[in-house]
Amino acid sequence: MSAVSQNRPWDVHRLPSAEESSFLVTGGNAGIGYFAAEQLATTGALVVIGGRDPARAATAVASIRSRVPDARVRHLQLDLADPASLKSAADRLDLARLDAVVHNAGVAFDDPPRRLTADGHELMFATNHLGHYALTQWLAPLLSAAPAGRVVTVGSFAARSERLDLDDLQSARDYRPKRTYGRSKLAQMCFGFELDRRLRAAGSTVLSVVAHPGGALDSLTPSRPPISVTTPGERLRGLPAALVVQGKCAGAWPLVRAALDPGVQGGQLWGPRVCGLRGKPRCEAVPRHMADPAVAAHLWAASGELVGADPDLGFR
Repeated sequence: MSAVSQNRPWDVHRLPSAEESSFLVTGGNAGIGYFAAEQLATTGALVVIGGRDPARAATAVASIRSRVPDARVRHLQLDLADPASLKSAADRLDLARLDAVVHNAGVAFDDPPRRLTADGHELMFATNHLGHYALTQWLAPLLSAAPAGRVVTVGSFAARSERLDLDDLQSARDYRPKRTYGRSKLAQMCFGFELDRRLRAAGSTVLSVVAHPGGALDSLTPSRPPISVTTPGERLRGLPAALVVQGKCAGAWPLVRAALDPGVQGGQLWGPRVCGLRGKPRCEAVPRHMADPAVAAHLWAASGELVGADPDLGFR
C-alpha cells in the first residue's frame, strides 16, 4: 500500500492510492460493507465482494462501477454459515496475495425462534463469528504473502454492554435475539484482539485490527439504487438523529482506515470520533472486557473445536 504523507491528515474523501493491493470485503453487497467496498475501489485496488447471493453481488459490483471509473471489483461466492465451504471459496480468489480482509458480513434477528445452521450452530454466532474465524485460516497464506497483510474485524457498539457466557456461547439455554447478536459481535471483537496477540507472538507480518461503524442509520445513508434508497421524507425524519449518529457511508470510514492507513497498528480499535457514534475515524481505547486474555483463549479454543480449525489458523 502507498504510504500516506505524514504532513497530511487522513482524509476520508481523499484516500491514498492502493493500485497494487487487493482487498476482500465479506458482506460487501449491502449496508456498511457495500460502502467500504465502494470507498476501497476508489484507491485503484482490486476489491472482492464476498457474499452468498450472486445477483445481489452483481448489483453491488455494477453500482460501484457506475460511480468509480475503471473500478476493479468482482464477486466471490461465500457462505460464512457453512465453514466446510470456505476453503474452496478462498481457493477461488485466485490471488497471489491479499492485502486485507474486512470481516464485515453479519446477520441480526429481532425475534425468536432461535435459528440454526445446517451444522447445528446458532445462526448469528455462526455467521458473525465462527465463519470469519474459519475463513481466516484459509486466507492466512495470502495475507502472509502481502508486505503488510491485515485482518480487519468489524465489531459493533452493541458489544460494549455485553459479556460472553463462556458456558453458553451459542445461547442454547437463554436465547434473546438482541443480546445474542451483541454477544456474537463481542465474540468477533475478542477474536480480533486475540488474533493480533497470537500474530505478534508468532512474529507474523500480518496485523489484526478491530473497527466498528458507530451508530449508522438507513435514513442518514446516501441512496444507492437499487441496493438502497433513502427517500427525502426518510432523510428529513432522520435529521434530528444526525446530531448523535450517522449514515452507513460514514460508518464505513473506520473500516477503510483500518484497512488502508499505514499508521494503523495491530491490536487497535478504530471507530467514529464523536462518542464512538459518529464522525471521522479515530483510534479508541479498547474496553477491558474485549481484551481479556483468559476469555479470549477460551473463545479461541471453543471456536476451533466447533469449526475444526487449526489452532494457529495457519499463521506460523
